[in-house]
Amino acid sequence: MDTVTELSNLELQALFDHIPDIVFFVKDDGGRYTAANRTLVERCGLRARAELLGRRPSEVLGETLGRSYETQDETVLTTGEGFVNQLELHVMPSRDTGWCLTTKMPLVGRDGSTAGLVGVSRDLRIPDVRSDDFSHIADAIAYAEENLFRRPGIRELANVAGMSVYQLDRRMQRVFGLTTGQWVLKNRIGHASRLLVDSDIGIAEVALAAGYADQSAFTRQFRRSTGLAPSQYRSLRRNC
Repeated sequence: MDTVTELSNLELQALFDHIPDIVFFVKDDGGRYTAANRTLVERCGLRARAELLGRRPSEVLGETLGRSYETQDETVLTTGEGFVNQLELHVMPSRDTGWCLTTKMPLVGRDGSTAGLVGVSRDLRIPDVRSDDFSHIADAIAYAEENLFRRPGIRELANVAGMSVYQLDRRMQRVFGLTTGQWVLKNRIGHASRLLVDSDIGIAEVALAAGYADQSAFTRQFRRSTGLAPSQYRSLRRNC
């Protein structure tokens, strides 16, 4: 009996077309799209897949948004090292935002060189606040949100919840689909992103409010999470 050893881009594309909460793509060694599912096409504000294929992100999304994805792609393509479940806040061409977990891995050619990359971004699910797991961590969540500027540690949150760090992490993953560390990061960057859009306070003050005493450390983490500097994010979201 014949066995299937690999799937073509078209077959993978067709598969992911039926999973609307996941963005799927394949890019060549120049960072150009060679496959993309319907969700990605729609989130790029396009009507047809042909408008996306053969183009780089900056050619589709514009220089500011597109360049952030290209920088990330170039790192994977040049180092041959991917990453798994990186928490990211994506800004769409419509200027809507959404949190996701992104994975990108290099594609290796027959000669051993990096021939491109494949990636998926999975939308974070809406937590079930009525679940038993949520009730056990509710105090820790409230404590973290009330003390955001102070940046409480994970062990401190576990103590508030009355459980071990491991138990807190397990319940966080069941409720939010995130580790405790990822949830804390999402909470801090999410708070900062709202302040950038809804207030006129300076970047240093935004950093302090999100628990960062060092503005440069905040800027690095914000860029890692969104692909944009805080000032770029503020400008893009306000000019929508």
